[in-house]
Amino acid sequence: MRDLDKALADIIAIRSQLAAGTAFRGYGPAAMAATGGVALLTAVLQYFWLDDPSGHPLTFFCGWAAAALLSALMIWVEMQARSRRHHSGLADAMIHQAVEQSLPAGIAGILLAVMLGKFAPETLWILPGLWQILVSLGVFASVRSLPRTIALGGAFYFLSGFSVLILASHSHALSPWTMGLPFAFGQSLMATILYFASGDDDAET
Repeated sequence: MRDLDKALADIIAIRSQLAAGTAFRGYGPAAMAATGGVALLTAVLQYFWLDDPSGHPLTFFCGWAAAALLSALMIWVEMQARSRRHHSGLADAMIHQAVEQSLPAGIAGILLAVMLGKFAPETLWILPGLWQILVSLGVFASVRSLPRTIALGGAFYFLSGFSVLILASHSHALSPWTMGLPFAFGQSLMATILYFASGDDDAET
């Protein structure tokens, strides 16, 4: 029984090592571009139906939380399908590795929102910029398993995050455009990079 357990552990370790050395093709341009559309649509809806985002921060951030959840679901569904197609038996290990790389930034974003909302609601204006910076860190953490040009997406989010912080520092106001425009452009940039790096358009079967 011990030999069997050891053999299984060795197999798992080998699979993990193979996954770590394999380029991840689970992220596809289709879902990535669609999430940019979700960001832009959310910004447009909030612009027309949320008169004062700074006066209703809970509504503002709940809208963006819903957009983030929808985007994550779209990416997850496409990731499952593409990973099964491109990575076959390594699919589960590759997906686990991808989630492991991006999860810390996502958890940090959620905890920051909860902490600022509960203990320092007057500082919520910094959250859109901080979220973009955290996305950039998540992208940079994934560079070793994605096309190296994906770092351009991380660089964009890093710069846009600090730009949003500087712009918002003058009025301390929340704006749907400081979320919608950077994420719409950033996700479209990521989709373009993935499209040309993978050489496919998700049309293969």
